[in-house]
Amino acid sequence: MKEFMDKNLARWNETTEIHANSEEYDIESFLKGRNSLYSLELEEVGDVKNKSLLHLQCQFGMDTLSWARLGATVTGVDFSDVAIKRAQSLNEKLGLSARFICSNIYGLDGKLDEQFDIVFTSYGILTWLPDIEKWAEIVAKYLKPGGLFFIVEFHPFAMVFDDESKTKLRYRYSYFDKGPLHFASEYTYTDQEKLIENVDAYEWQHTFSDILTALIDNGLTILNVKEYPFTTFQQFPFVEKCEDGLWRIKDNKYEIPLMFSIKAKK
Repeated sequence: MKEFMDKNLARWNETTEIHANSEEYDIESFLKGRNSLYSLELEEVGDVKNKSLLHLQCQFGMDTLSWARLGATVTGVDFSDVAIKRAQSLNEKLGLSARFICSNIYGLDGKLDEQFDIVFTSYGILTWLPDIEKWAEIVAKYLKPGGLFFIVEFHPFAMVFDDESKTKLRYRYSYFDKGPLHFASEYTYTDQEKLIENVDAYEWQHTFSDILTALIDNGLTILNVKEYPFTTFQQFPFVEKCEDGLWRIKDNKYEIPLMFSIKAKK
């Protein structure tokens, strides 16, 4: 397992600067005041002023710092040292007091020993984790009694389809495959021109029931579960970007869930 995680880390460390300099992330407008959070998570999480918030798998911290701008006392965690350095740089430029910790979340115990009012995580994070039960245990460990957990994530059902199919949904991956699934690409998702050396990536599929059950088994009470017919990126060639910045399947050709969210308390 360590070999797969090390490969993923090498890829993320190499691609972090490509992502940070891309139009998709648009750090320039972020530094000028843009909030990087979507209305979905803002509405579901609610008022964070004067609350402590732990952001797991925070990448280079734009969403973490957006929560800080809204009044939360934030801590961001990511396994990429390059991403954490970039997050710390953004924090300094903005004059905020966010804390960032470089750690694989499975190794967070020993680096962080406190609990939070809110634990938050979002968008493209679970596929990088081989052990969903351990992940839920970590969420519960760092959440205060009565605290709120919120995740918004790409739907595992949508992951079974071929993202290279140009005109229609085509089944490609098993919903129940526990992986790891190996992918190799010389490009990253924000840039199709810059070649990268660390081409290998390893991902794990987790069913919707796996995710829910893991949270319940670790003592969380589910407050709501929602599924959405839109996503935050061009998941398939036949989705289109709408005025709200979200991507939907053209002409509602397929009515399938592309994302989900879970809100729970301890």
